[in-house]
Amino acid sequence: MPQTPRTEGEILQSSNIKSFTFNELKTATRNFRPDSVLGEGGFGCVFKGWIDEQTYTPAKPGTGLVIAVKRLNTEGFQGHKEWLAEINYLGQLYHPNLVKLIGYCLEDEHRLLVYEFMPRGSLENHLFRRSSYYQPVPWKIRLKVALGSAKGLAFLHSDKAKVIYRDFKTSNILLDSVCSWHLL
Repeated sequence: MPQTPRTEGEILQSSNIKSFTFNELKTATRNFRPDSVLGEGGFGCVFKGWIDEQTYTPAKPGTGLVIAVKRLNTEGFQGHKEWLAEINYLGQLYHPNLVKLIGYCLEDEHRLLVYEFMPRGSLENHLFRRSSYYQPVPWKIRLKVALGSAKGLAFLHSDKAKVIYRDFKTSNILLDSVCSWHLL
């Protein structure tokens, strides 16, 4: 089986996404501090960070654009292929019901993805966790979520995008600050 190249040259050139250095993302996430972890999955950890809205350079916490930085576990060969597919395909697509990929980092063994931050968390948390922050989701909103998710999936599976989305679950449906739902 041929090896997957692990260089910048394998990434399709796209004006839609930015190439970050590892140090930029390290600074933006305050050195990947444990209290900046938003979540963890098979792919790796997701950290909260901040960048300047105009220059996309690291910003002080609480200022600029809030981002979610997904850091790939370094051991996974399959993870690299998924990481690369996300950059090459999803980085060139836009739909109001998809989380926007802002950029990536490919430096030495480091593989990171930078997304727009969804401040209200996942649908999973709103459906199954009970706290003052995660309120139950009314049925009217659940229908809105289902419709928005279906629109996002229909776009991905359309002739234009031609992407098969294989990880459809409540933890990958995220809520932004104005109560719109997005697929990750």
